[in-house]
Order: sequence, then C-alpha cells, then structure tokens
Amino acid sequence: MFPPLNNLRNAVIAFVLLPLLGLLVALGLLGLREFEQQMELRMQEDIELVARSIRLPISTAMVRRDALDVQQALDSAFQLEQVFGVYVYDSRGDLIATSGPRSPSLDRRHEARVITETGSQGAFDERQGREVFSFFLPLTDAGGRIIGLLQITRDVTRFQAYIAQMRWQGGLAIALLALVFLLVVLVGYHRAVGRHVRRLAEAMQRVGGGTRGLRVPEQGPQELRLLATTMNEMIERREDSEQALEAQRAQRAELEEKLRQSEKLAAIGQLAAGVAHELGTPLGVIAGRAQRARRAIPGDSPASGEIGSLLAELGRVEHIVRQLLNFARRNPLNVRDIALPDLVGDVVTRVRIGADRPDIAIETGPGADDDHGEPLTLVADPARLEQALGNLVENAIQAARRWVRVEWRRIDTEPRSLVEISVLDDGPGIAVEHADHLFEPFFTTKPTGQGTGLGLAVAHAAVEAHGGDLRLDREWRPGARFVITLPLNAEVGP
Repeated sequence: MFPPLNNLRNAVIAFVLLPLLGLLVALGLLGLREFEQQMELRMQEDIELVARSIRLPISTAMVRRDALDVQQALDSAFQLEQVFGVYVYDSRGDLIATSGPRSPSLDRRHEARVITETGSQGAFDERQGREVFSFFLPLTDAGGRIIGLLQITRDVTRFQAYIAQMRWQGGLAIALLALVFLLVVLVGYHRAVGRHVRRLAEAMQRVGGGTRGLRVPEQGPQELRLLATTMNEMIERREDSEQALEAQRAQRAELEEKLRQSEKLAAIGQLAAGVAHELGTPLGVIAGRAQRARRAIPGDSPASGEIGSLLAELGRVEHIVRQLLNFARRNPLNVRDIALPDLVGDVVTRVRIGADRPDIAIETGPGADDDHGEPLTLVADPARLEQALGNLVENAIQAARRWVRVEWRRIDTEPRSLVEISVLDDGPGIAVEHADHLFEPFFTTKPTGQGTGLGLAVAHAAVEAHGGDLRLDREWRPGARFVITLPLNAEVGP
C-alpha cells in the first residue's frame, strides 16, 4: 500500500525526494560501472605493457633460434606479480615455450594461427577454477614478418573480488546517503514548513469549532506568513459579519417587539376610546344629579358629606376617562413654533397648583452642558407636549424627597439637530424589575386607587407622535431621570 498523497509531507517525499534518490542511485550505478571499466582497462594496459616489454627480446631469440633466451625472457616476465602465465607459439601455432600453468586457450593450432593473423587482442578465460585474462601479441622479425605469438595471462580473481567489494561498499554508501537525504528532507520539512502548517491547521480547526478572537500565528516562510495573514483577515471579516448579523438579529427582535407593542397599544387605545366614550355621558349625568342633590341638602347633614365623597370619586373617574381619551387619541398634530422655556414654565406652574406637596423645590433651566446660550425654540404640538411633560413632572413630584429639576439642552448632529429635555428627581428611583414595563398601559407601582398606569404611556405616545423618544436613564443615581429627545425642525407624524 502506498502512503496517501493528501498531505504535504508525503507529496514532498513522493515528488521531490524519491526522484532525487532515483537520480542518485542511477548516478551511483553509472559511477560504479565506469569505475569497473576503468579498472579493467588499467589491468589490460598493465598486461599489454608487460607483453610489449618482453616482445623484442623474445622475437630476437626466436630469429636466432635460441630457445634458452626465449625461456629466460618468459621466466623474467613470470616473476612479475601480475603475470599468471607466459606462452610463446611459432608461426604454425605450436607451443614452443611456456612459463607457468599450461594455457587451455590455444590447444588448437587453428586458433593460434587466426590470432597471429588478426593482431593483438585480449580475452577472459577460466583456468583451474580461476578466471584469467589473456593478452595476445604477434611476434615479428626485423622485416615485419610474423614469426610467432606471445600470450600473457593474468589472474583476475582478486581483481573481481575487489570489484565486488567496491560494488557492495558503493551500494551501502548509496543507501546511507539516501537515508541521510531522507532525514534531511524530513527534518527540513518539519522545521521550515511542517510545524507552521500544523499550527495553521490547528488554528483553523479551533476557529471552525467556534473559538472567538483566535488568530493564526504569522510565522514561517514568506508564503506561509502570507497565508496566515490572509486567514487572519478572513477570520476578522467573519467575526465582523457575525457581529453585524447578531446586531441585525437584535435590531430585528427589537423592531418586532416594538411592532407587537404598537399593535397592543393600538388595540388597547381602541378599547379605551370606546370605554371612555360610553362612560362619558352617564358619568356626566351622575355628577350633575349629585351636585343638585348636594345643593338641596343642608351643609351640616351627614348626607352632604357622603355626596361630597361621591363627587370626589366621580372626579377621579372623570380624570381616568380623560387619560383614556388622551391615550387613545390619534389625531394629527397641530404643530407650531414653541419657546421651550415658556412651555416648561407653564407646565410647572400648572402641576404645582394641582400637587399636594408644596415642600418640593422645582428648578428649571438649561443643562450644565448646554453651551448655546440662546432660548430654545422647537416645532411641536403644545397641547400634546404639555401633556407628556406634565405627566413626567407630576410623577417626579410624587416620587421626590426634596427637589425636582427640569432641564434641557440642544444637540447638533447630522443630519438634524435635536433637543433633549430631562426630568430629574431625588427619589428612591425605579426598581430594575420595573424598568422594562414603565411605558406599558395600566402598569403602575403606586398603591391601588392612587394611579391608573396611563401617565407614562400617554407621555410616550405623545413623544413618539412627534418623531421623538422617551426613555429612562438607567445609569442615573440617585433618583430617576426621564429623557425626552425631540427633533427641532423635523417633520412629525400624526
């Protein structure tokens, strides 16, 4: 089974290391082959040199027919370590002198004659179980006529053993070199590429698993650093996209909640308008008859006190009916330019007259961070705005310990300018569990019989009709701070 090529390390081994090792083995084998050929050629040259060194004395002795000199020349050559045997043949191919073992190569006269006619040559042969190399050199007289043949043989057994040893050592060297190449490539791959790729893979696995804020280490070669930088940019874009998506989801949920609240308020408003309309006429009749009955009864009569209590409760019911009508009102706004300081002054005066807490100090004026220094004028429906601001001031007086303050400031932003009106008190503040329900109709924290839960809902509806916003400052401590934000010159809806 071949290792899978689906990782970089195996790909490097398969497409880089193995071809290099194949080339290395091929070059090693070619080198060994060339070495063997050169050694064989060197051996042949040595034998040929010995043959040519004794050729002239042997040829001279054969011309003189001096067998003793021929034998002495052969014996002198046989003394050399490289020589295994020396043989001389006459022109007919008969062996006439020898030194060393008898050669089996030229037992037949025909072979000697052929070699004599073709010239010098070499051949390998086997002698007594040992491989030998024979070199044949024709012998000539002074006129160039061939008079015999010289054969010198050399034992190549040790030469073959040396060649075999060189092959074994060369193969071992190639194997060790291949192992070294493999280790170098693997270690180099790990140091230069592998560990950085592993870090990239581990980081991407953690990112894929949902880890937030993780960044890939920008280390290693330039290409891997560029890849890590690209991955980090991709992760940042992904996180930005996820954050934007979460923000869109939250905004969508908020809008859906506002839509449900608006639909709920619309339904409650329609119900409230119907109830208030149906109650208005009978309440008026009851109040008129109770007043006539009170006038007809002496003032010191117990019945007069009961009728007075009845009229007080009727007044409270009429106040609730008016609030229901105000909450249900969806008439178009009657907008005009309003001087905000004058509007706030009128609201404070009216609320103070109706309030039963003369000990509370009420302050009005621009906020400490309002640096415009000019009276604020805005476009609004004075009746609806007085109604919203009056409800806030009345609630603040009821909750305050010593003081209430109404302040305003101008905010210049793009694309429009805003005015911010704040109503503050030093009371106990709004409980956290009540903060999310303050502007819901009929929600109140006052004791039973002291509140209808419509004041803030009416104020919120009036501010929204002007295209503004009414909110509770949750970070204000101590006491409570309600903030109205209105456009100075914006188009407002009904």
